Amino acid sequence: MGRGKIEIKRIENATNRQVTYSKRRTGILKKAKELTVLCDAQVAIIMFSATGKYHEFCSPSTDIKSILDRYQQAMGASLWTEQYENMQRTLSHLKEINRNLRTEIRQRMGEDLEALDIEQLRGLEQNVDAALKEVRGRKYHIIGTQTDTYKKKVKNSVEAYKHLMQELGMHEEPAIGFVDNAPGPWEGAVSLGVGGADMYAFRVVPSQPNLHGMAYGSHDLRLG
Repeated sequence: MGRGKIEIKRIENATNRQVTYSKRRTGILKKAKELTVLCDAQVAIIMFSATGKYHEFCSPSTDIKSILDRYQQAMGASLWTEQYENMQRTLSHLKEINRNLRTEIRQRMGEDLEALDIEQLRGLEQNVDAALKEVRGRKYHIIGTQTDTYKKKVKNSVEAYKHLMQELGMHEEPAIGFVDNAPGPWEGAVSLGVGGADMYAFRVVPSQPNLHGMAYGSHDLRLG
C-alpha cells in the first residue's frame, strides 16, 4: 500500500514544522551531493530556517561567491553594486566625522583658529571651560579619595602601635622629647642642649618583671 499524498501547505505545529525542515534539509543536501558527484555539476544551496539558523552546501570544486558571480553574468544582474554603494556612502560619512573630530581636537589645543568667527570662538571657549571644570573636579575627587585612604592607614598604624605597647606592658609616653629649660631634677636623664630647649633621653623601664634586662636592663638609656 503506497503512501498517501501530502498536501503542501504550511505546518501549523511548530515542533512538527521544525522536524520536517530538518528531515527535508538533510534530503536536499544529500541530493545536491549526489548531483555534484554523478553529473560533475556545480551546486550551491543556501537555507535559512524559520528560527534564523543558516545552512549551506557548495560543490567542493568551487565556492558560493564564484557561483553567485556566474549567476550575475548569466542573468545580467548585479548583486554587489547596491551593497558597494552603501559601503562607499558609509565610508564617506565616517571620514567626514573623523575629519571634524580631528579639527575640533586641534582647535581645543589652540590650533586652526583663524577660520572661526567671534561666536564660534566664544562657543569654543565655553566648551574648554566646561572641560576644565570636569578635569579639575575629577582631580579633586582623586585627591580626596587618596587623602581618606592615607588617613585610614595612619589610624591603623597608630592602633597597631598602641596594641603593641600594651602587649609589651610599656607606657605610651615617647622615650625622647623636647622640654623647656626649667629648673628641676630629671631622674635618669641626660640633657642635650638644642637651641633654647633641652632634649632629654629618658629611661624606659618595663612594668612587667619578666621584661627587666630585656634590652638595657635597669641601666639608664643615655645619648653619648
